[in-house]
Amino acid sequence: MAEVRTFDFIVVGGGSAGCVVTHRLVRAGHSVLMLEAGPKDDTQFIQMPATFVRVIGTERTWVYQTEHQPHAAGRTLYVPQGRTLGGGSSVNAMVYIRGTAADYDGWAAQGCTGWGWDEVLPVFKRAESNERLSEPWHGTDGPLRVSDGHRHPLCSAFVKAAQEVGLRYNDDFNGEHQLGVGFYQTTTFDGQRGSTAATYLAAVQGDPKLEVQTGAHVLRVLTEGGAATGVEYRMASGATLRAEARREVILAAGGLATPKIMMLSGIGPGEHLRSHGIEVVHDLPGVGGNYHDHLEVGVYGRARDPISLAGNDRGLTALRHGIQWKAFRTGLLTSNVVECGGFVDTLGSGRADVQFHVLPVLVGDVDREPLPGHGVSINPCFLHPRSRGSVRLRDADPMSAIVFDGGYLSNPADVATLVRGIKLARRILRAPSMRKVVSEELAPGSADEVGDEQLADYARQRAKTVYHPVGTCRMGAERDAAAVVDPKLRVRGLQRLRVCDASVMPAIIGGNTNAPTIMIAERCAEFILAG
Repeated sequence: MAEVRTFDFIVVGGGSAGCVVTHRLVRAGHSVLMLEAGPKDDTQFIQMPATFVRVIGTERTWVYQTEHQPHAAGRTLYVPQGRTLGGGSSVNAMVYIRGTAADYDGWAAQGCTGWGWDEVLPVFKRAESNERLSEPWHGTDGPLRVSDGHRHPLCSAFVKAAQEVGLRYNDDFNGEHQLGVGFYQTTTFDGQRGSTAATYLAAVQGDPKLEVQTGAHVLRVLTEGGAATGVEYRMASGATLRAEARREVILAAGGLATPKIMMLSGIGPGEHLRSHGIEVVHDLPGVGGNYHDHLEVGVYGRARDPISLAGNDRGLTALRHGIQWKAFRTGLLTSNVVECGGFVDTLGSGRADVQFHVLPVLVGDVDREPLPGHGVSINPCFLHPRSRGSVRLRDADPMSAIVFDGGYLSNPADVATLVRGIKLARRILRAPSMRKVVSEELAPGSADEVGDEQLADYARQRAKTVYHPVGTCRMGAERDAAAVVDPKLRVRGLQRLRVCDASVMPAIIGGNTNAPTIMIAERCAEFILAG
């Protein structure tokens, strides 16, 4: 084995969180080794906002596959995750959503002291450089670039149609109120993607205190005397290397990979680890539990004219759009695809329980071809799932796929929420402004009346995840035996090891998870630097 090198900190994962915490530690004068299993983010399909779907399923994503889900029609569902510098922020739809005060106050009420809205709002603002908005809700000087996106005619029609059925217009989902419909702000700048690799990491990329290794698959965290001391990792060449950390090891590999690495390291449910012949370093029952995600289901309409994003990536049309983007960073390719949507309270509780992701194109999924032709997809998504799943090891081989049970739709309340969302989406599709641009509903059906039981069956057959896996190393109070990390993100009962990604969320926030993950990483760096 090659000489073991030593750094102040080792960051496992070069994604949304890893780039952020690395930036802050390097800026504070510390030496950092950041290890990323995937390649660099040097493809125009990442940089060009509208083409991110071409990255899904390539070497720059992991595509996790669940076990058969009995409550989702026995299907296997897929959860793509970033496998490149920038991680999810390099392959997602760039929607910038923070969640609401109730989300974070809920964390604090569960024992996550210091994570209430009043504590996290300043961190969101510190991270953000917003092109249009400022105080009291937004920041203008942070590394993360946030801007207004492209506005497609089909999305404009949705925003007007939603108002016609009684939803209010909202110009800022991250402001005083979340409820309403409108256009999403995006993590883009100058017509291109603003991932954490393109913003946070790029700002320190030339610093001699930083070493970034791509193609480095972390096998396990090394421990000694109840503390993390380093990591063992395998390069694409097949060489196995070790590195040591003087201060801490920080796991930022995401909601599915972080618990896997912990269990391979002997940190997790003792009985499960012993069943695979893994020595138990620290029996921590909560590792890999509490998995949950947002699920959505599509309501599809046929466009009257061939104006959707479908067909615009072929032949001379594609060439024209490509030249426009390369020359001016303008045009259709600046679209983040999920341009608009909204947050709706379908129960009258005062808090949104459904989010709409609206795309000016007919979309499928990793394993499902989209409907043919031009159209619009209105995707209602439940925001506060009650169903829970788990991540477990298949065996002791670090290269084996995990045993991934999403637990999707096992709680009937989740199905009921999707049904309410579908019904509202169908009403919007029939509103005057949508009728001007949409000729018919393609799915779930053309009939004016479709029963709740039929819609529930449709949801079980068609629901897909929104690729927001969280909760598998959840944060909690010291007295909480099921918590994996404490409110300072330190692994309970083990020194010099922190978790810094969406896996620490005790409950998923009401919205897209990239901005909250960046906030978590900012806080992690803050805790470390405070000593």
